[in-house]
Amino acid sequence: MRQPAPPILPEPTLRRLPWYLAYIDILRAQGTEYVSSTQISRALSVDASQIAKDLSFLGLKGKTRIGYEVCALADALAAFLGFTAEHRACVLGCGSLGKALLRDDGLRNYGLQIVAGYDVNPAVTCRTDLGVPIHHIEDIYNIQETDPVEIAILTVPAEAAQEAADIAIGAGIRAIWNFTPYRVKVAEGIVMTNTSIYAHLALIYNRLAGL
Repeated sequence: MRQPAPPILPEPTLRRLPWYLAYIDILRAQGTEYVSSTQISRALSVDASQIAKDLSFLGLKGKTRIGYEVCALADALAAFLGFTAEHRACVLGCGSLGKALLRDDGLRNYGLQIVAGYDVNPAVTCRTDLGVPIHHIEDIYNIQETDPVEIAILTVPAEAAQEAADIAIGAGIRAIWNFTPYRVKVAEGIVMTNTSIYAHLALIYNRLAGL
């Protein structure tokens, strides 16, 4: 029987939940049995009432004067966030950043299985040392029919970002994780998220200049 979809959370809550999980995993490794929202608050500088509200979306409630059971909370968070299920992905653009993601085994700990890369450079598509096959982008349609993935990670040059996203979606991919500085447009029904390394660099530089 298919499991019901998790509730749609406010984005700020969804962004905080992995912080909680990272801290709870540390506590579990240390052998801690229970943790309160106040303890989490002190560690992560998030208001304790906000933490309790965020965790209530998971249907979890702490015990009075004891808090949450660490192992149960860690397991519930990981499952709710989708980290315990396998999500197949490919990388579009196997330059320096793309190759780094292909080699990052740590992503598997969060359910992301990168199974292929795509590029247009023959010097890249012939490589066999990156852990997964690297195909020419034109082959994505045929490969999606026999070995589909649901997520495309965009690490192409900015000028190629929209075209790459269009190709991925046209091949049946349902989610785009965009690492480029270009804001691509996607149709309704496609999951889209941006990780802007360059925007965060600009923020760091700006704040440093003001010190």
